[in-house]
Amino acid sequence: MLLAELEIFHSRSAQPTRRVALGHLVLPVEPAPGLGGILLGAVVARHALDLASDDITGLRRLISDIGAGCRVVQPRMRHRYQVDRHGLAVSTHRLIGEGEEMSFEFADRGGDLAQVLGAIYAIERLDQQHRSSIADVLIQALRWKGPIGPSMVAFLAGAQSSSLAALADPRAWALERLGFSDVETSPSSREVSRRYRQQMRSVHPDHGGDHEGASAAIRGLDVASRILRTSGGGSRS
Repeated sequence: MLLAELEIFHSRSAQPTRRVALGHLVLPVEPAPGLGGILLGAVVARHALDLASDDITGLRRLISDIGAGCRVVQPRMRHRYQVDRHGLAVSTHRLIGEGEEMSFEFADRGGDLAQVLGAIYAIERLDQQHRSSIADVLIQALRWKGPIGPSMVAFLAGAQSSSLAALADPRAWALERLGFSDVETSPSSREVSRRYRQQMRSVHPDHGGDHEGASAAIRGLDVASRILRTSGGGSRS
């Protein structure tokens, strides 16, 4: 199942001018960073690894400008961003879901800088209310030095959980993770704490929980509890 998609048009290797344009976009960003934000971050993280430090500095400035809604004078970073796609090659990047698993499909036909610029300029296609939060994700992606996988997703999402359910609807995932029923949608802080303690006892190795999966289960419970405490869904009683 296609979760997010980004088409980047760019100059061919033999062309003297460097140009970047955007094509078809599927970038869901709610709740932030959303699956679209994760895909944009993955493209940036994948292609920023080998860029020069001066380029990274310039990219940070560009992300901040676009995230703030500033007008970007062209060309920028030795590339001209344009609408016309005539004569340009295309690279397509996708985030695919199968069950609870996510995977990335990258089709890279251009240079690293062009791919990163395409992901950054895609922020301009988002509503202004989402630009700042997605810009923060791309700033984070510039810092990532590891493999493109679950650990990167968790790093970009700002949580220990990188599951598809948690990213698509973190509050619903948190309620289910702590054992609330479908009708218990606004538990109090006290009830969240009680369920957290109950679930923690059930997964902890000292109380019969699985030793191998205990660490991941405990991290998941911590994330779920934090989501419910900060989402403003319940009362304090």
